Amino acid sequence: MSKTPDILCIGAVLWDIIGRHDNDMERGHDRPGRITRVPGGVAMNIAMALQAYGMTPALLTAIGRDAEGDELLRSCADMGMITDHIYRPHDLPTDRYMAIEGRNGLIAAIADAHSLEQAGDAILTPMSRALQGWTGLVGLDGNLTVDLLSQIASDEAFAKADLRLAPASPGKAERLRPFLSHPTATLYVNLEEAGLLLDTTFQDSATAATALLSKGLHRALVTNGAEAASLALGNKLLTFTPPKVEVKRITGAGDTFMAAHISAEATGATPETALQNAMNATATYISGDSY
Repeated sequence: MSKTPDILCIGAVLWDIIGRHDNDMERGHDRPGRITRVPGGVAMNIAMALQAYGMTPALLTAIGRDAEGDELLRSCADMGMITDHIYRPHDLPTDRYMAIEGRNGLIAAIADAHSLEQAGDAILTPMSRALQGWTGLVGLDGNLTVDLLSQIASDEAFAKADLRLAPASPGKAERLRPFLSHPTATLYVNLEEAGLLLDTTFQDSATAATALLSKGLHRALVTNGAEAASLALGNKLLTFTPPKVEVKRITGAGDTFMAAHISAEATGATPETALQNAMNATATYISGDSY
């Protein structure tokens, strides 16, 4: 690689196509608004936020050899990310994500990450040598297949890495179950995703974070929208209530939380400060401001 990465971001790198309306929306509504197309995907969102904090991420993903893929790859490189080892299949298109958002939150979304799923462990092959002995940070998202996530969870190449996991969406939360017993895994989930992982329902983030640890997880961070978020590690339980802000965007909020927490810890922040920093950064993001 041309640079040494601060973190490996493994998962979805695609185009986000987001339509936003300034007022509340319901199913079936047809409203004026703005439609944007920007680089996205969980791994990409985390990488962009980390890059904004001064860290250098390396991307491990699948990007097609089509025009959209060429443009996306240039965007990644222009932002200073390490793209040397991105897998580029000849027979698969570049993935996309489409969402509709209103003032009342996410109305609907479709994630087309089929190329990433079909690529399987081929996305790891270009980094196989660099991964030998890797003990640094790894950001991993649930857009990968169950088989590949299970493979990574038991792979000795990742046994000593500092794994940070994001489910990508509630519908993919259960894919991360193989990491509940991983010795270094930190899981970033919202309240719904925590419940899906453990096949139950939680009323607050503290109860959810504690329950995840009881199943063997190394560390859990659970968010709950505008309510308190919690971090559980060993016998320690921390909670922090986010600032109240007007919600102007939703897509990418969880990835912003995760990246802000990772970057704060990377600079030596205490657990309390890192959690507070993540909540404040997320509030800034969803209010429509920059990172």
